[in-house]
Amino acid sequence: MNDEVAPAEFDIKAFLKTLTQRPGIYKMIDAKGEIIYIGKAKNLKNRVSSYFRKQAAPPKQTAMVAKVAAIEVTVTHTEGEALLLESQLIKRHKPRYNISLRDDKSYPYVFISSFHDFPQLSYHRGAKKRKGKYFGPYPSASAVKETLKLLQKIFPVRQCEDSYYNARSRPCLQHQIERCTAPCVGLISKQQYQADVDSTILFLEGQGGKLIDQLVHKMETAAGKLEFEQAAAYRDQIQRLRAVLEKHFVEGEKGDVDIVACAAKADMACVQVFFIRNGQNLGNRQFFPKMGGDNDPSAILQAFISQYYLDKTVPHELIVSHPLPETALLIEVLSSQAKHNVGISPNVRGERQKWLQMAITNADNALAAKLADKQGLCGRFLSLQQELACSEVPKRLECFDISHTQGEQTVASCVVFDREGPVKSDYRRFNIEGVTGGDDYAAIHQAVFRRFKRQKQGEHPAPDILLIDGGKGQVAAAQKALAELQINNVMIVGVSKGPDRKAGMEKIILPNREQPLDVTPGASALLLIQHIRDEAHRFAITGHRQRRGKAKNQSALEEIAGLGPKRRQVLLKQFGGLQGVSGAGVDALASIEGISRQLAQRIYDTFHHQDGS
Repeated sequence: MNDEVAPAEFDIKAFLKTLTQRPGIYKMIDAKGEIIYIGKAKNLKNRVSSYFRKQAAPPKQTAMVAKVAAIEVTVTHTEGEALLLESQLIKRHKPRYNISLRDDKSYPYVFISSFHDFPQLSYHRGAKKRKGKYFGPYPSASAVKETLKLLQKIFPVRQCEDSYYNARSRPCLQHQIERCTAPCVGLISKQQYQADVDSTILFLEGQGGKLIDQLVHKMETAAGKLEFEQAAAYRDQIQRLRAVLEKHFVEGEKGDVDIVACAAKADMACVQVFFIRNGQNLGNRQFFPKMGGDNDPSAILQAFISQYYLDKTVPHELIVSHPLPETALLIEVLSSQAKHNVGISPNVRGERQKWLQMAITNADNALAAKLADKQGLCGRFLSLQQELACSEVPKRLECFDISHTQGEQTVASCVVFDREGPVKSDYRRFNIEGVTGGDDYAAIHQAVFRRFKRQKQGEHPAPDILLIDGGKGQVAAAQKALAELQINNVMIVGVSKGPDRKAGMEKIILPNREQPLDVTPGASALLLIQHIRDEAHRFAITGHRQRRGKAKNQSALEEIAGLGPKRRQVLLKQFGGLQGVSGAGVDALASIEGISRQLAQRIYDTFHHQDGS
C-alpha cells in the first residue's frame, strides 16, 4: 500500500485480513477521532478493500482515504439492515464526506377527531396518539393551514380548540359568517353535523367526484320539495368544491405518490418533493442536502430517499428523476418498513411525465437561486475579511444579543452563521440569572462565559469572529469572559446601533480601540453583519416573550389559594394555556379532575376580577 493513500500508522493490510465478507456498515475515522464517512456493503471486505487499491480514484475519494486513521465495522444480517443502519448513522453524525439530509422536522397533518360528539378538524404535528383520522403528510404548516381555510369555506365543521368550544355560551363569529354551524350551543343535531364531517372525510380521501354527486342529489331533492334556499346553498357548495378540486386535482392519480426530482451543480444539489395524496396535490418542498463530494444526481437521490423516508410515512410509489443505483434494495427496505408494496419509477409517461418535468424545473430553478445566494454570501464573507483585516476568510460567525422588559425575564441569544448561511441547529438561548435587572454588561458576560465554557468542553466548534450587539461596554464584558476562560483566538467585534437605529449606520467597535472602525461605504460585509445581528435580535426577542409568557401564566395561577403546581400544569395543558383557562366557565373548570366546584369558582373569580368585571 502506498503512503500517499493511507497514513503510515494505519495498517490497512492487517486490518483487511481480519475483515469479514458479511454485510454491514463501515465508519472511516480520522486522526482526531471524528467520523468522516459512513458506508454500507453487501460484502464488507470487498467494499472496504476497493478504497485502498492502487488504481486511479476521484480526487475527493483520494483526499478522504488519506485522512483515514481507523475503520470501525458493524456486521448486520442483511444488506437491507445495513442500509437502514447506514441511513440512521448518517443522519445522526453527518460525516464530512457523506451526502446527508438536513431535515429533522416532523411533518404536519390534517386531523379529524373521533372522540368528540361533534368532531374537531385541526392541524396536527407529532406523534399520532389521539383517536381519529390523519390526512397527509403535508409539505409545510402553511399548506395545512391553507387546506383548513378552504375546508372551512365548504364544510362548516368546527376548528376551534376544546377549551374555547367548551366555554361557549353563545355562537361565535365563525357562525355569524357561516363558517361553523355552532354545535357548541346546540344549533345543529349530531346527525346533521356528522354529515358535514363525512363530506370532509370524502374530500380529504380524494373522493371529490363522489362527494359532488351526493351534493347534486341533495340539491335536486331540496328543489323537488320546493326548498329553494337549501337547494341554493347546495349549489354554492358544489361550485366552491369544484373550484378547489380543479386547483388541486392531479389527472390520472388516485393513490399516494411522491415525485422526487434532483438537480446538482457546483458541489450543491436541490431535491424537490411533490406530495400527491388521494389524487390531490398537497404541495411541494425543497431540500438542499449537505454534499459529500458526489455530484451524481442518481447517488444523491439514493442517499436522500434512504434518509428521508427512514422515519416517515412512505407512499405507495415514488416517481424519481434519475434511475437509482440500488432500486431493488430500496424497494425491499421501504416496502418492509411501510408494510405495503412500494414502487420506484424513473421512467413515466403522459401526465406523470408532465408532473415529473415540473418537479425537475422547480429543482433547477431553486438550485440556481441558491447558487446565486451562495455566491453573494461568499462575497460578503470576503468583504468581512477585508474590512476586519483577517488573515483568512472567516468560516464561522457567532452573534449575541440581549432581550428583556425593564430588566425582567432577561434572555440572551446566540446565533451562528457559516459560509452557507444560518446554522440553526447551533443556535442557543440563555436564561440570565443572578444579575441586576437591566445590566446588559453582566448579561453578556454570563452568556458568553456559559457558551464558551461549553465550547472548551468540545460541544461545538469555536467561531472565528464573535459579534456582540452593543458598544464598548458589551465588548469589554465579552472580552473579560473569554479572558477568564483563557480563550485568545477569537476576534470580538461590537455592532453598535447607528443614529435612529437605521440599517447601514451601525458603528463597528473593536477591543482596545478608541474610535469605531472605518468601514468602506457600501461594503457587502455590512449586509452580513446586519443579517446576523437582526437574526440574533429576533431569536432573543422570541425567547424573551416565551419566558415572559410562562412567568405570566405561573404568576396569575400562583395567586389562587388551593391551586398547587400539579393542578396548575393540568389546567394549562387541558385548556391550552392561560388564555384558555381565563376564558373557561365554572362548569368547564370543575370538569377537570382534581378541581372542585369551589376551587373552580375561585379560579373564575380571579380572572374576571383581573379583567375588571
